Amino acid sequence: MGALTGELTVRALDASTWDLFEGLAERHNGVWGGCWCVYFHPNCDEKRVSAEGNRLLKERLVREGRAHAALVVDGDEAVAWCQYGTPDELPEIQHRKDYEKALVDLPDWRITCFFVDRRYRRKGTSAVVLQGALDLIAAAGGGVVESYPQDTAGQRTSASFLYNGTRSLFERAGFTYDRPKGKNHCVMRRTVAPA
Repeated sequence: MGALTGELTVRALDASTWDLFEGLAERHNGVWGGCWCVYFHPNCDEKRVSAEGNRLLKERLVREGRAHAALVVDGDEAVAWCQYGTPDELPEIQHRKDYEKALVDLPDWRITCFFVDRRYRRKGTSAVVLQGALDLIAAAGGGVVESYPQDTAGQRTSASFLYNGTRSLFERAGFTYDRPKGKNHCVMRRTVAPA
């Protein structure tokens, strides 16, 4: 597959773009089997009870301004998304004990989840949506941004395992390797200047 062509735009996920995100998620079985990308949000009664409960929770958080993401839009549909938020907004991370053993200080922002429409994979869409998230973070005041991608060591990996992208994606976006986390993930950091 070739590089992206055409006019892609990046928009913030909010009440006005909920329908775009909902369409992307519904075209892909609620994203990651019905998760609706609520895994990283704080625990509550609605979380992980059912795909519909996850959808309702995500919509409520978005409409309340407590869930943030960049959406890549092609025409009238979202084709990718990248979730970001503060550690309070996104406290649940994989391999928490391993992460906390070497924790010096929390970041200002976390990037926790990517999803790319299957028609747009392996075309550079992840880089577009990651940059969109960083731009939105800059517009919100910037600061230290942390993410936890898979360290693939250059090996091709199924997109179904890359919920947080790859180390090389983040390196190309100016992040530096901080430390390993879990078996195949790592902590990457970058400071984003305010816009």
